[in-house]
Order: sequence, then C-alpha cells, then structure tokens
Amino acid sequence: MSIWWSLHLRREAASVPLARRLLLGTMETAGVDPDVSYDLSVALTEACANAVEHGGDAVHGASSEAYRVTAYLDGEKCRIEVTDSGPGFAFSATPRPARPDAEHGRGLGLIRELADHVHIGHKPGRTGTVVSFDKILKWRDDSPLMAV
Repeated sequence: MSIWWSLHLRREAASVPLARRLLLGTMETAGVDPDVSYDLSVALTEACANAVEHGGDAVHGASSEAYRVTAYLDGEKCRIEVTDSGPGFAFSATPRPARPDAEHGRGLGLIRELADHVHIGHKPGRTGTVVSFDKILKWRDDSPLMAV
C-alpha cells in the first residue's frame, strides 16, 4: 500500500502546523504507530520552519513566497521532502551542534536524530535546498492499512 501527497505552501508561519496536521492525520488513518508519527511530525515541523525562515530567493533579488512538502508512505517506509527556493547554504558532513540553550540552529540536528536517513542538498539546476528524510514505519496492531 502506498500513499503520497504534495503541498505547495506559502512561506508563512501558519503553513507549518497545516503540514504537520496533514501528516499526522494521514499516518493515523493509515495505522502508523503514534511514536513514529510524532517523530516524523517533529522532523517535518523543523524542516518547514527552516523553509519559512530561510527559503526565499535572495539570489534573484525577489522573495519566493512558497515552498513544497511531499510525503510518501510506501510499504514499510515514510519519506518526506521539503523543498524551498532560497539561497541554500554550505553543507557539512559533520555539522556543528548548536548550543543546548540556543534558540536557532537545532533543527537539522533534531531531524537527524528523529529520522533513519537524512539527505540535505539541492535540486540540479535550481536554487534552494531540499531536505529529505526517511523513517521505517511501525504499525498499530489494529491498523486498517498495515503494510504486508
């Protein structure tokens, strides 16, 4: 069984809980274990917050007003991608951890802790950043759509 959806969202703070609620509702309906759903929803929240804050198109002197969220529940895995059109940033294989009391800079580290596999990069030929992450799904015993 596969489920996927994609959202084109405005770069506004109000879009973040919308994406999170849609993901949680999809996973609850499919019968995904609540702990796994929670981890993925927190990771999605962090990725969306980064797109809202940093995802504008500064390269061309204009501001991109949107970003995209795509979620795939396919068999035993969920993959989420958040794509923006911002200037991007320098990637590091070993990012510097943020201080525990810092108000900013903890999002990517949190995503790495909550997901099984994380990739941060660019779409070829485009500006912006793509944050994608996967997590192996666990299913509730009463799941109506449990993967076989």
